[in-house]
Amino acid sequence: MRHLVIVGLSGMMCTAILPTLHATNDQSHSTTNQIQHAPPVGLVREVRLATDQFRDVNAAIAAGYASTGSCVSGPEKGAMGIHFANGGLIGDGLLDARAPELLIYEQRNGKLRLVGVEFLVLADAWNAANPSAPPVLMGQHFHFVGSPNRYRLPAFYELHVWAWKDNPSGEFVDWNPEVSCAEFNPGASSH
Repeated sequence: MRHLVIVGLSGMMCTAILPTLHATNDQSHSTTNQIQHAPPVGLVREVRLATDQFRDVNAAIAAGYASTGSCVSGPEKGAMGIHFANGGLIGDGLLDARAPELLIYEQRNGKLRLVGVEFLVLADAWNAANPSAPPVLMGQHFHFVGSPNRYRLPAFYELHVWAWKDNPSGEFVDWNPEVSCAEFNPGASSH
């Protein structure tokens, strides 16, 4: 039942875009515009390395992640997506860039696609071990969510990392305007 409580938490990604470059097509010798993406760095890079295997939702399920049964949309433009939570990681009071507490998927054309992660630590557990410092992971500060909240959780700290889908609002912003819940089908979110 713990997984059903963690309904609205998510993760985020955006790869930095380099300026548009003009390239020559070898076959037609015409000039076209191409957008080049810089390779991910910092926390986004670590999240990609740690979660590459979870692009297949079945691997996530085998590793202990379970669907929360809903797709999170809200007051902001876009959505957070479908969360798969690992209850053991949420309750451990620790933060590790290689072990996100939640994986975030988006359903498009009947398939689940990993778009990001969410790191989450309960405030009481974190504050007991770190009384003078709110969480920071690889230079990224967490957001505090008080209680009561829409997720029916005790107060917690969270950080989204959009490691697998660009977010024009930023790599660590809660809501992604490029993510949609329009095609969400609860029956398809578990496999």
